[in-house]
Amino acid sequence: MTVRFTIMPLIAALLAGCASTAPAPTHPQDQFMAALARHCGKAFAGQLVTTDAADADMRGKPMVMHVRSCSPDRIEIPFHVGGMGPGGEWDRSRTWVFTRTASGLRVKHDHRHADGTKDAMTLYGGDTATMGSASRQDFPVDAESIALFRAEGRTASVTNVWGAEITATRFAYELRREGRHFRVEFDLSKAVDAPPGPWGW
Repeated sequence: MTVRFTIMPLIAALLAGCASTAPAPTHPQDQFMAALARHCGKAFAGQLVTTDAADADMRGKPMVMHVRSCSPDRIEIPFHVGGMGPGGEWDRSRTWVFTRTASGLRVKHDHRHADGTKDAMTLYGGDTATMGSASRQDFPVDAESIALFRAEGRTASVTNVWGAEITATRFAYELRREGRHFRVEFDLSKAVDAPPGPWGW
């Protein structure tokens, strides 16, 4: 009996050790998605850090990202901006949607109005063209979005490249094209209260 009670804790410890040493993802895009998913359910405050005149109305506004929904192949992150809604309240119109594709990763932008209806400019984005890194992925505009931009008279956007970065303490989202740079950064070291759901979700 003494032997049984000595061996059983040892077996339990070995099994626990095996469970805790599951291999971490090694592909950069898997690592990137895993880094996002580690924050699932949490919200973080951020701010605009670029100075383009086109974004003057956002400068100084409070911002919150909410890693609201996660699955192995899809992560939804609403982006809330204070003081920019129809009545000066929080603008909850934007959600960044990161998904896996057969060849890489994709980002799409779900834009909705306060009544929940979809904006004419919605579900645009791009796909990765390289494997990127565990901390940064870039998303050149896709053909579907180029067609949408042209149809809506937004031809300046047909060369868009979106980027997302994540480190232990920061998440950044940005848009770049010739003559245009938009970047917001969020402090991942301190979670804030989760906001209400984005419009229409």
